[in-house]
Amino acid sequence: MSSHDTAATTSTTTALRHTRVFLNSRREAIVIFGAWFVAMCWSVPYCYINGYGHQVDPETLSTTMGIPSWLFGGILLPWIAADVFTTWICFFFMKDDELGTAGDEETHTDPPAEVAAAEGGAA
Repeated sequence: MSSHDTAATTSTTTALRHTRVFLNSRREAIVIFGAWFVAMCWSVPYCYINGYGHQVDPETLSTTMGIPSWLFGGILLPWIAADVFTTWICFFFMKDDELGTAGDEETHTDPPAEVAAAEGGAA
C-alpha cells in the first residue's frame, strides 16, 4: 500500500466523519468565538487606557448619560452590540439539523387498524 493510498483512505475516512451537524456546529462555534475575541480586544484595552489608573476628579470626570464615559464605551456599548449580534446569530445564522433517533428510543407509530378497531368496538 503506497503513501498515496493511505492518504486517500485517511481523507475519505475523515470526510465521512464530518457530518452536517458537525460542520454547522464548528462554523457556529468559530463565528461565536470570533465575536467574543473581537469584543475582548475592544473592551480590555479601551477600559485599561481610559479608566484604569487615572485620578478621579468628580468635577472633570466625563460622563455619558450619567455613566463614566470609559465605562459606557468600554462595557455598555460592546454589551449592547453583543446582544444584537447574538440575536442575529440565533434567528438568522444558526441552522437546525436533523439529529435522527437514538438506538434506545421507541418509535411512536399509530397502532395497526385491527387493534384500533378492536379497542374502538369494545368501548
